[in-house]
Amino acid sequence: MTKARNIAIYGKGGIGKSTTSSNLSAALSDLGLTVMQIGCDPKSDSTNNLRGGKSIPSVLDAMRSRKRIDISDIVYEGFNGILCVEAGGPEPGVGCAGRGIITAIELLKQKNVFEEFKPDVVIYDVLGDVVCGGFSTPIREGVAEQVYTVASSDFMAIYAANNLFKGIRKYANNGGALFSGIIANSMNKQIQKEIINDFAAQTKTTIAGYVPRSLDVTRSELRGQTVVEHAPDSEQAELYRELARSILNNNLKYVPAPLESEELKVWAEGWSDILLKEREHVNKGEIKRSSIEESTLISSEA
Repeated sequence: MTKARNIAIYGKGGIGKSTTSSNLSAALSDLGLTVMQIGCDPKSDSTNNLRGGKSIPSVLDAMRSRKRIDISDIVYEGFNGILCVEAGGPEPGVGCAGRGIITAIELLKQKNVFEEFKPDVVIYDVLGDVVCGGFSTPIREGVAEQVYTVASSDFMAIYAANNLFKGIRKYANNGGALFSGIIANSMNKQIQKEIINDFAAQTKTTIAGYVPRSLDVTRSELRGQTVVEHAPDSEQAELYRELARSILNNNLKYVPAPLESEELKVWAEGWSDILLKEREHVNKGEIKRSSIEESTLISSEA
């Protein structure tokens, strides 16, 4: 690849964006690409599973030390040669967490980090609960050409995704990054896929891929590794490789159509009604089956 592919992956806290980002980085490196992952979350744990569970000093940590900063102070090597960077955040109770992203990206440019390592793909793993000034940097400044969001069928994940779409729409006419797809996470039931598919249809977006919840992820992360490293022959690892190939081949860039607050509320209530009806149907089925079994038991005893 001649020019770095800059991809921002957003998602609310706990949705699996760092798991997805690190497994994508691992899968892309398996394809022979030079990958850099930049954690844009004040927890500074985005790259832990690329380094055996070990954390690395963040860019803001290096700046707070007031020492001369070398590239080796802020860029660390992880699994399969993946370049790991953590933007970091302010000391607890002081300053703006989003500011760390702005500062980190500025410093990486000043130090010519991208020219030095020439990555084929740069993945920005960004907290997406809010799209404030700092956290919106990859979108607002056009740092990333493509934006993905990790979301599940849970309402708060969808709410965060819808907010992200508003941010993309806001900056789209000023050179901001455009959207490329939803990575649907924790998709183990058909109804979950139906919910996320409908949300995509309502917001005129696309699904980049479906990722089921898997114990392989849990086992791997308990060892501080990605599934691609810990269980390379597993079905889940191959799924991440397929997602990586799909993202590499995905040239879609567009402005989503987020729902307004009231529209999102009405949409969510509609799905709540559907789920309640399904549960009632299942419960009636169980009661009917229980009655038949009880009747059979009585008949056999007679």
